[in-house]
Amino acid sequence: MQLIENTKDLETLCQDLSTQEFVCVDLEFLREHTYFAKLCLIQISSIQTSAIIDPLADDIDLNPFFALMQNTAVTKVFHSGRQDVEIIYNLSGKTPQPIFDTQIAAAAAGFGDAVSYENLVNHILHISLDKTSRLSDWSKRPLTEAQLQYALSDVTHLAKIYPYLLNYLKENNRIEWIKEDLEVLGDENTYKINPDKMWQRIRHRSHSAFFLTTLRELASWREKRAMRKNTPRQSLIKDELLLNICAAFPQNKEELADIRGMKSDIASGKLGDEILEVLQKVKNLDKKDYVKAEIIRELPHTNSSLYEILKLLTKVIAQQEKITPHMLTDDEELKLYSNNQEADTSFKHGWRYDIFGRIAEDVCLGKIALVYDPQSKNFKFVNI
Repeated sequence: MQLIENTKDLETLCQDLSTQEFVCVDLEFLREHTYFAKLCLIQISSIQTSAIIDPLADDIDLNPFFALMQNTAVTKVFHSGRQDVEIIYNLSGKTPQPIFDTQIAAAAAGFGDAVSYENLVNHILHISLDKTSRLSDWSKRPLTEAQLQYALSDVTHLAKIYPYLLNYLKENNRIEWIKEDLEVLGDENTYKINPDKMWQRIRHRSHSAFFLTTLRELASWREKRAMRKNTPRQSLIKDELLLNICAAFPQNKEELADIRGMKSDIASGKLGDEILEVLQKVKNLDKKDYVKAEIIRELPHTNSSLYEILKLLTKVIAQQEKITPHMLTDDEELKLYSNNQEADTSFKHGWRYDIFGRIAEDVCLGKIALVYDPQSKNFKFVNI
């Protein structure tokens, strides 16, 4: 096992890996007490070479690693790599290129949505992983041999899984099926933080434009403060309390202190002052700058049956193709299409149209019917 703890050795390693067709990458990090993840370990492997890079070592500059991540002649392979790619982007300002994600590929190969690395290794390589070091504090030094071996296994097995999945997708003409998701994973815009949109991640039941505008401003304030202080947003103010503030819309510190879940030190301190400043800003906003409240429309009764048919159709085709229905479309698109077959949906384009959209069109036009065959115990399509 190579443990890289200085820049010279890292340069040598990256020069060697730059001659490979692909490298598998995994990161160990901590983010429980910070806004931005603290990178603690980098595991990297090709078919021939594997190593662990210690980014916390005193005598190391990670620029050779970041340069390798930008070498377009070498495919960078991750498993469920969104957080890993985000960390590389935050540290280097660029995402790795090109990218392949084995979790995304596994979904197109019939392993289901969000299959774990452990299950993939077990199914493809028939190896059971030792997970005893899974909850290690990767920031502590020195790391034990068992911890290092566990960390390295996250990429050494991946170096065998990647060719297996790639060959399967090529043989079954499914490379195109994952192209869009891989593009999103490698797109720098995926990792650019927009505080003004953070409110959209918070679950709520309100459709009031004023409430949603207040939530937008408070969530934006919290996000900017969390980034500035490098502290988790929830450690400042939890989502539930943020919603309670929006509902109560306090005018002063006394009213702020009375809100359910509010701590007295928050209400009386600097955070309380900042919250009231945000609320005053909301009061002064012109209504044209409010969030446009979403109008919830139920499916008309006449279209609800069509929606159910299309939902069943999605499941049938997904089962035939040995993928999950989510890869074909989602509930929102099906409802939209049930109301209006002219609507532009993802399954009107590319591979989704070839295996699903074309059939959905024929069902809606009454050209074909979905029929259950009791002998084969499967559904089939019958021309009308």
